[in-house]
Amino acid sequence: MLGFSTSQAGRRNVAKTPIWQWSATETAAAIRKRKVTSEEVVSAHVDRMHEANAAINAVVVDLSKDAMKAAKAADTALAKGNDIGPLHGVPVTIKINIDVEGQANSNGVVAFKDSIAPGDSPVTSNLKKAGAVIIGLTNTPEFSLRVCTDNPLHGLTLNPWDPSVTCGGSSGGAGASIAAGIGTIAHGNDIGGSLRWPAQCNGVATIKPTQGRVPAFNPSATAERPLMAQFMSSQGPIAREVRDVRLGLEVMAQRDSRDPWWVPAPLKGPKLNGPINVALAKIPDDTDTDPGVISLLRKAADYLADAGYRVSEVELPDLNGVWQLWCDLIMTELQVLQEEQMRAVTSADFNQTLDAVLALSTRLDQAGYMKAISDRSRHIRNWMTLLEDYPLLLTPTTVRATPEVNADLGGHKRVKELLRNDLRFISSMNVLGLPAAVVPVGLHKGLPVGVQIVGSRYREDLCLDAAAAIEKRAGILVRQLWER
Repeated sequence: MLGFSTSQAGRRNVAKTPIWQWSATETAAAIRKRKVTSEEVVSAHVDRMHEANAAINAVVVDLSKDAMKAAKAADTALAKGNDIGPLHGVPVTIKINIDVEGQANSNGVVAFKDSIAPGDSPVTSNLKKAGAVIIGLTNTPEFSLRVCTDNPLHGLTLNPWDPSVTCGGSSGGAGASIAAGIGTIAHGNDIGGSLRWPAQCNGVATIKPTQGRVPAFNPSATAERPLMAQFMSSQGPIAREVRDVRLGLEVMAQRDSRDPWWVPAPLKGPKLNGPINVALAKIPDDTDTDPGVISLLRKAADYLADAGYRVSEVELPDLNGVWQLWCDLIMTELQVLQEEQMRAVTSADFNQTLDAVLALSTRLDQAGYMKAISDRSRHIRNWMTLLEDYPLLLTPTTVRATPEVNADLGGHKRVKELLRNDLRFISSMNVLGLPAAVVPVGLHKGLPVGVQIVGSRYREDLCLDAAAAIEKRAGILVRQLWER
């Protein structure tokens, strides 16, 4: 199905493109201006989902019938002159670990396949209030706790660029679906890189918001999450273009009284005097890197410099200590409050991976746990101080090429390589609670590589501005995938 012409500086200028290739921003504008109906848009995305998903298994619950009904209702509301939201009639997907009323929140676990949500999570509710149409639910590993996306309930999700490498995790279904052109914005969440890692693997953009930016709660939950898990986890959008990540964040971040940690911070902060200083992260000496990946990191630094940023190479404050703190806190909470229940309902693959991650951590006693929480404040203070001088930090998402499918089943040594060596820069941001965007910068050996841009608390706007500057030079990477 073809659509209207678009022409924007720094973006494509084409006569007509398939509707499923439009950005969320373009799609919302076209529906609002009645150049196309929501029914036409949703139908195009449903057709694309049925065409592309068979090869990658990213969407594991097909909601197309309900989506078509919602699209018709959206068109009727527009025709009546009703007030409409910023995503009115626009197709999106939801990760299968948050509540969508009437659907199972399985979290990739067979035992939860009939755990029907009694209501919507805040993100689901905010997307619906904005007029978005949910066309499907995307895959995640069991309990969303692996860096690859596979589970006994829904199976393996493949990377649309290359089925031999991972699509990432835990929002692997979200990342793969967006790269394949299914929906305009995908919801995901991130407790150790689960938005940013799939964005890197699939060549798309995202932001892990500041802790407290996007409200979170599952009505189906039978117990509250451990405290540090609450502080380290963020809900957020994955999209093909940075402007759509920004739009998705604006919608998802609306207030919901069910989250006591939600913060009513403005989405746009004070303008900074230029040029804005950017700290290009020095790579720790103990890191095994791929020169091709690191060269793309430096290319991103050049793109920012060309855009008027002042980039300097800087050593980040105790990156190794911050990463270890993340690992110790999250694994201690899991062992004390969750491990027994998890192991009772999970597969051998999950348990093997969990054993490997636990081997990287220290189980803290009561005093150790309390001290670790205190140390967290010190680390955050040190990073915030750095961010006063350098409002943005440019880091790798990974320091090596995207690994093989189910790489985290390769034993303790392989898991240590993946988590501590490759992904150290992204997991560390969760314990700090800082916002971090990922944007593609290019291809290495035919696979996408992204970079991470970290900002101070509630300065997602600065992160996304810098991501947009890189995107302007690097282009929308998935278009190269579609041209294959």
